[in-house]
Amino acid sequence: MQVLQTKAEFDQALAANPGKLIVVDFFATWCGPCIHIAPVLESLSKKYPSVLFFKVDVDKNTETSEECDISCMPTFKYYKNGKEVDSLEGADEKTLESKIVSNQ
Repeated sequence: MQVLQTKAEFDQALAANPGKLIVVDFFATWCGPCIHIAPVLESLSKKYPSVLFFKVDVDKNTETSEECDISCMPTFKYYKNGKEVDSLEGADEKTLESKIVSNQ
């Protein structure tokens, strides 16, 4: 799963994939719930191959995390056609997957 290092990489990921659902995991390396949910997200990326999954380290890519108004970790944002269509704050495995299904 690609970690988007810069705001330019984030913008490119959204722009380059029209019509596809994109899930972005805003995480921190020191965040317990982020560590817990990481293998679940990896599993979901295999279960839903038509969905694109990316990660943003909020401590390393502060420009993106600030622009996306990230206030807690993990936060998952769902994008389609460059626009945010849904979001989830916290490591809720069932809701994470149900939002993937409902936004495809």
